[in-house]
Amino acid sequence: MSLSFFDSNMLSALIRIALTTGTILGVIVYLMVWAERRVSAFIQGRLGPNRVGPLGLLQGLADGVKFIFKEELMPSEANKFLFLLAPFAAVLPAILAFAPVPYGMKIIDGNVVPAAIANLDVGVLFVLSVTSLGVFSIILGGWASNSKYPVLGGLRAAAQVISYEIPMGLAIMAVLLVAGTTNLTEIVQLQSEGAWFVLICPIGFLIFVVSIFAETNRLPFDMPEGETEIIGFHAEYSSMKFAMFFMAEYANMVTASCIAVLLFLGGWEFLPFVSWSKLSAVAGVSIYEQGFWWLLPVAWFMAKVSFVLILFIWVRWTLPRFRYDQLMRLGWKKLIPLSLLNIVITMLIVMWVV
Repeated sequence: MSLSFFDSNMLSALIRIALTTGTILGVIVYLMVWAERRVSAFIQGRLGPNRVGPLGLLQGLADGVKFIFKEELMPSEANKFLFLLAPFAAVLPAILAFAPVPYGMKIIDGNVVPAAIANLDVGVLFVLSVTSLGVFSIILGGWASNSKYPVLGGLRAAAQVISYEIPMGLAIMAVLLVAGTTNLTEIVQLQSEGAWFVLICPIGFLIFVVSIFAETNRLPFDMPEGETEIIGFHAEYSSMKFAMFFMAEYANMVTASCIAVLLFLGGWEFLPFVSWSKLSAVAGVSIYEQGFWWLLPVAWFMAKVSFVLILFIWVRWTLPRFRYDQLMRLGWKKLIPLSLLNIVITMLIVMWVV
């Protein structure tokens, strides 16, 4: 394990952490809230926010001020410590999971230096481990409220996350069979040398996308919240504590989208069989070594992540919510057998083709 980007001293590590955290919470989450409103308005034939700032870009700032000044409420019989802990327990894993995610790379003195907070050899396992902790904040928030409906929301969340972590893990396992490594940067480099893994494991990609919808509690899998029909785990929360749960949800969406791009869509590489290195060789420019050309693949990576995030929003405002029995049946009777079949097919591909 080694810290990445230019220097491994404590100051540079703190700067990377501050920039990454600030970007996720201050920019991406802010823009995601705005994009959700604009895309949903477009789908429903509405205008969306367009009064507060140009194109409604300052609407999120107005909402943030509103949350800050809202009254803080707490049930009289709630477990105060756990009630206060739950929102922080939701945000922390959501931000921490982004630590090993590389969004580009640069070659310095012949060494590949990924643009990430930490270059972990077990990056995939780290992300899976940390993101699985998020369900505990939902259970804590529901139980600590000492109210029946939030408890039901927490129990729904626990059953849902456990159910869909299995097919998601099996879909990732198929990718690891092909790549032979759990380092996210090395997985992207392997895809730059040939086909993207979505072409080798299309079934795994489909399973992974469905599973991350369930893991991030997005429609049609938003049973833990169910804000339009059933009472969710955060029914007793208000003000910034309520906002923190949704900040964690959007941060998890960003991390899940990054992992989908890194594992299946070639990361920051340009196209299948057409890497940035090949393009730079034709252009006569060493894109990962000279100047700021390495920012071009970073921008391309962000564009791919944006596409997956738009998919999150599109599905939410297009499909209705599953019934709970449909949700569980899909996970246990459809996705898990399909993911096991996908592993067998991938093993045969690795043995006979790759």
